[in-house]
Amino acid sequence: MEFLGSASTQSCITQKRGRRVYGDDRDFKSKNLTAERRRREKLSNRLLTLRSLMNKATIVEDAITYIEKLQMTVKVLSDQLLEMESSSEESERPRNDEINAAEEMKKHGIEEKVEVTNVDGCKLWIRIIFEKKRSRITKFLEAMASHGFELSDTNVTTFKGATLISSCLN
Repeated sequence: MEFLGSASTQSCITQKRGRRVYGDDRDFKSKNLTAERRRREKLSNRLLTLRSLMNKATIVEDAITYIEKLQMTVKVLSDQLLEMESSSEESERPRNDEINAAEEMKKHGIEEKVEVTNVDGCKLWIRIIFEKKRSRITKFLEAMASHGFELSDTNVTTFKGATLISSCLN
């Protein structure tokens, strides 16, 4: 070791390997300490930037995958909707038996009508005759339920193109 004066008279002593001792506390400081700190800080910042880019890339990749799944779902649902629309168009056309039912009802002199008879204070007996068509009974029952009527003892009969519904209303 080389000493350049005494420790008590000089504030800095230099040793062989480039380290300096400041004062009496003997803390060793490297010549390149600040440069090394800057290098480590730069490296740390670059690693943080890389990590953030990796996270962003993962997010974008996940978003792309999710959008592709949604596009496939839209395509499947669109196909199903088109299929349902085509089948409903077929079902909206009157079938031969429905056309024949209306003609048969007219041929036998059966007319559409509604009769209501008061049975007891708050009970009514209803008798309805209408043309036999698909889903007419369902629509009738839905309409009655939407107006708050309860049907009990209901009887449904079809004959010669006509539908007869007789029921007790509460």
